Amino acid sequence: MTHRGRYRQNNEDTFLAMTLDGHGVSYLGKEGELTSPGPDCIFAVSDGMGGAKAGEFASRVTVDQITKLLPKSFRIGAMGLAGGHVDLLGELFSTIHRELINLGRFYEECQGMGATLSLCWFTPDWMHFAHLGDSRIYYLPAIGGITQVSHDHSHVGWLRRSGKINEREARSHPGKNSLQHALGAGHQFVDPQVGSVGFRPGDRFLVCSDGLVDGLWDRNIEELLRTPTLAQSASTPAPRLIGESLEVSGRDNLTAVVIEVLPAPVVANA
Repeated sequence: MTHRGRYRQNNEDTFLAMTLDGHGVSYLGKEGELTSPGPDCIFAVSDGMGGAKAGEFASRVTVDQITKLLPKSFRIGAMGLAGGHVDLLGELFSTIHRELINLGRFYEECQGMGATLSLCWFTPDWMHFAHLGDSRIYYLPAIGGITQVSHDHSHVGWLRRSGKINEREARSHPGKNSLQHALGAGHQFVDPQVGSVGFRPGDRFLVCSDGLVDGLWDRNIEELLRTPTLAQSASTPAPRLIGESLEVSGRDNLTAVVIEVLPAPVVANA
């Protein structure tokens, strides 16, 4: 689910949910269930930035480029001509970055526009991710707890990862929205965070924009996904998170994509 918030006139967030195989891509609906083994799944959130509606355009271009570039990379990788997900995702980010920079050179209204991108690529046993900016990827293992897998690419994010400030101090820091790295936005080059997480049945993942976490602490996110109240359970997970965050903040656009790994179905032999 994505929402423009309570104060913004337009929504600069864009999200993507699709399957990917050697034949191409298929878009997923807002809710659904897939069986495994099957096609790979791609989930992504991009938060645009720029004057007028350039931010909205930047995030849309970013997501559109994923659907154009990943199928080609997937086919090349299947032929054994690529170095795996790390190389494919790194090249994807570099290509999107160049596209945003080039649009800024040729169109005045696009100058300086940029976008964050948090992308999760689910294969049968692993979630491969690539990330740039301050949108976030969270991992909630079935055994409990919540971990922010992605790094906030800001000085405040570095301070928190280094243990110099805590979550409360990071949320109130005056420089929390100042990004050091993003796609486009006048940056000369990009160096996305790339990694992999093994998963098991019962695990959950959340991909979201910074507008969502502006209204929710990490513990709130975990409670809403693991132990919602009866009233909260009336909503599916993503709208539940958006609704609670809107109640507290809603100062920015909000986007949430929630993925849950379900147990494999039991097959009985007659």
